[in-house]
Amino acid sequence: MSSYYFDTSALVKLYVFETGSRWIKHIFDTYDDEIALVLIGVTEAAAALARRTRIGELPPKQQHFLYTRLLEDSQRRFNLLAIDDALAYLAAELTQRHPLRGYDAVHLASALELNRQLITFGLEPLTFISADASLCAAAAAEGLAADNPNHHQ
Repeated sequence: MSSYYFDTSALVKLYVFETGSRWIKHIFDTYDDEIALVLIGVTEAAAALARRTRIGELPPKQQHFLYTRLLEDSQRRFNLLAIDDALAYLAAELTQRHPLRGYDAVHLASALELNRQLITFGLEPLTFISADASLCAAAAAEGLAADNPNHHQ
């Protein structure tokens, strides 16, 4: 079962080298079957890769390779979570308690629901991973263990 939840900022670090990428890669290589993310995170990561190509930070061929790898990993290596009505309403509620953007609230709501399920089944709680300090703070305020890859080499 999932021990880690990656938001998009953490997920992108698997495909584009930046601060914290080595640490994220270590988690991915060690716990690949224990990493969850909400499906919309795949869309957000694909958009981040495309944006880097549009602004000249990533060559088109490399972007296509990374995009293909992202899709393959999302189908084979991650536990993908779906968004239902209850999750969408929980995300909306979270925006009222914390200064979150919409999709950040969806990430947090997904992690909270998965964590609730893990605990219900007597499993270890998950760790929420995000490079967004305010999102990590919101996750911690909601009772999740949270870690920021930007604090790791």
